[in-house]
Amino acid sequence: MNISKKITFLILQLLSTLAIAQHQNYWQQRADYTMSIDMNVVNYQYNGVQKIVYSNNSPDTLTTVFYHLYFNAFQPGSEMDTRLQHITDPDGRMVNNLGTKESPIYESKIAKLHPDEIGFLKVNSLQQDGKAVQYKTIGTILKVTLGRPVGPGEKTTLEMAFKGQVPLQIRRSGRNNKEGVALSMTQWYPKLAEYDFEGWHADAYIAREFYGVWGDFDVTITIDKNYMLGGTGYLQNPNEIGYGYETAKVKRRKGNKLTWHFTAPNVHDFTWVADPDFKHDKIQGENGVTLHFLYKKDMPAEYLENWKKLQPKTAELLSYYNKHIGRYPYKQYSVLQGGDGGMEYAMCTLITGKRKRNSLIGVTAHEFAHTWFQFLLATNESKHEWMDEGFTSYISDLAMNEIMHQHKENPFERAYKNYVKLATSGMEEPQSLYADRFYYNFAYGASAYSKGEVFLAQLGYIIGQENLQKTLKKYFHDFAFKHPTPNDFIRTAEKVSGLQLDWYLNEWTQTTHYINYAVTDVFKKEITLENRGLMPMPIDLRLTYTDGSTEDFYIPLRMLLGHKPTKATILDDWPWVQPTYTFTVSKPIRTVEIDPKHLMADIDRKNNTFEVND
Repeated sequence: MNISKKITFLILQLLSTLAIAQHQNYWQQRADYTMSIDMNVVNYQYNGVQKIVYSNNSPDTLTTVFYHLYFNAFQPGSEMDTRLQHITDPDGRMVNNLGTKESPIYESKIAKLHPDEIGFLKVNSLQQDGKAVQYKTIGTILKVTLGRPVGPGEKTTLEMAFKGQVPLQIRRSGRNNKEGVALSMTQWYPKLAEYDFEGWHADAYIAREFYGVWGDFDVTITIDKNYMLGGTGYLQNPNEIGYGYETAKVKRRKGNKLTWHFTAPNVHDFTWVADPDFKHDKIQGENGVTLHFLYKKDMPAEYLENWKKLQPKTAELLSYYNKHIGRYPYKQYSVLQGGDGGMEYAMCTLITGKRKRNSLIGVTAHEFAHTWFQFLLATNESKHEWMDEGFTSYISDLAMNEIMHQHKENPFERAYKNYVKLATSGMEEPQSLYADRFYYNFAYGASAYSKGEVFLAQLGYIIGQENLQKTLKKYFHDFAFKHPTPNDFIRTAEKVSGLQLDWYLNEWTQTTHYINYAVTDVFKKEITLENRGLMPMPIDLRLTYTDGSTEDFYIPLRMLLGHKPTKATILDDWPWVQPTYTFTVSKPIRTVEIDPKHLMADIDRKNNTFEVND
């Protein structure tokens, strides 16, 4: 080996050693998909073939694999249908109310589906490395017994023929939604379940959230020639189907149908929409990212105008998220009319389109932000839905405050109010509960969205706003294209701030402990505070003296083993086991206020202020 090659080898060896040292316990699986389907737009059935090259990067030998068959949920008697019939407050999009608003009588829409309206995914054949294997459909899960065990570091090829039927639009996926979009194709293919350090995540589809395996997708969709498509990935043959993406690479026709060919690098899902009446616009965003917009051209003029107004704001959102989280790594993103509200997917989102301007921009702000906090920071949102929905709500509220010039002093005020409503409702359950297992839909929504958002906003109160912003950027930098856990995030915050934060993660996400601090007494120059809640916090305090001057104080929580950057006067720390705290100041006091910026989620703010009577 010559000197230059030896030096290069040693450098690569050093870099590899450093990388292993940094992530020596981390691994993740990989599934590279090649799929082709032929869609019949009359009966909404399709035949498909799929090849997955599966890389077992785990330290375990696998003898079984699992697939998700999501469309099987849209059948009478499914687990999703059964859940709808027994939950107290079902999702209104999924039921009919046969009673009144005051006395509802809910009927599951899934239960009323006819055979030609249901959804299904049927596996017709499955081979591993060219040999047939045994498999069994169990509701929305396919269990496969491998013919050859797949050892650590090995690959195997799984080839499948399948048939699907698109259900009537009820939740996320489906045909002919309320705005007339023909096909909203989400969770439409047999999708390999994820296997990670906790084992297989072969969870039944009840309606909530998702978790997928990273990989490259190569997908061809043959469909009626009058339909326009958009979704995940880069279109490879735009000239042949009259669509404005890149240069054509392939040409495939089949009678009165056209074949659309998409590729998507390093994603964990693939989604598309189709309709004969779509209008397609595109604009350029930051860093050469093309932003695509597909929406029904036969909507009233008011809505068409709103879709035009949405487009420059989407470019502003891209810039905002690039700046405050990290750079969007793909070269396109699509906003697509479809679905039943708003839902994020790989390189695109589906949203309903008949909205007022602010609503259209607002839902896009939220769904676009999911790209960072779910499709790039791919947490298991079936278990940690608050990391997805809450973090997304946090950053999208900040983005809307800026790009829409809302000038809100506290952009998270609504989230705090919703959290307090939850915490005082008697319905709250720990955030660590699986998304599908919440007893009330209300409790799930408030916990995932509002309490999740408050987790971040309140973390800024604990460690300082600048440290929070640094934490978000480092978190993205370190964990993009991985599957981070709550501990990964809180450890990132600890590294940035230098504070101990495991108590915060535990109290906020794994219990229903609440915060309730009070000013109980002011006697001359002496102040007494009391912790009447179950969750401890550091305290920001503002004093107004009788001479009209003000002074800010900060009481560290002892468990932090430090304090945030602050210009306030720092007092002795407060151990959580101590129910009261007393200190004195140098001047007579007029008023005392705990948390003047309202960033601590105190469930009873009435006792946060004390005014001294003359």
